[in-house]
Amino acid sequence: MTSVLIATGQSLQRVGLRMLLESQPDLTVVGEAAHGPEAVRLSALLRPDVVLLDGRGTGPDTVETVRRLTHTPDGPAPHVLLLTGGDDAHPYGALRAGAAGHLPEDATADELVAAVRVVAAGDVVVSPGLARALIDAVRSRRALESSAPGGRLDTLTERERDVLTAVASGDSNAEIADRLSIAPTTVKSHVSNILTKIGARGRVQAVVFAYESGLVRPTQHVLHA
Repeated sequence: MTSVLIATGQSLQRVGLRMLLESQPDLTVVGEAAHGPEAVRLSALLRPDVVLLDGRGTGPDTVETVRRLTHTPDGPAPHVLLLTGGDDAHPYGALRAGAAGHLPEDATADELVAAVRVVAAGDVVVSPGLARALIDAVRSRRALESSAPGGRLDTLTERERDVLTAVASGDSNAEIADRLSIAPTTVKSHVSNILTKIGARGRVQAVVFAYESGLVRPTQHVLHA
């Protein structure tokens, strides 16, 4: 059973999300929060698997909330799934802070339920529109920064680069195993090694690294829900 904490300032939305999620046999809502600090407090108390966080219009506050949710001093951190508006200007910062994915506010009920399951399994969910925002952000950072993390890319073996490229394409471990003709347990081991070598806390930060290091080019299509 996957436990979910709902965090949004809109009371009617909280009711609707609870009804939707609890209609699923494998999902349960363990709590509701009206704002970021309350979400952080309840997350530490209730230890949900997923925090469904409304990130629309809150800008840097959302990034800080994500950082506090995902950087826990003790115990496993929840997977944070953001609901964002079409004009969200902060997906890149939220990804770097540790968010497990984004869904636009017009996502269907089926898409939202599927996304909760995906992030709970440790995989990545980013809508195509927000993937483009990520690409634009990386391009801008490359123009402003001369110290891209290319050095850490050199620590990866050829097979680890193949796995990271597949992760950046939004593939699950099972899909990567099928693509590379290796066992899913081997994929899991490669992903763990990659995260350790590049200093990433999770798969989404590994995707950001894949862009920043140049392993994945902005012209490539990546990240799908």
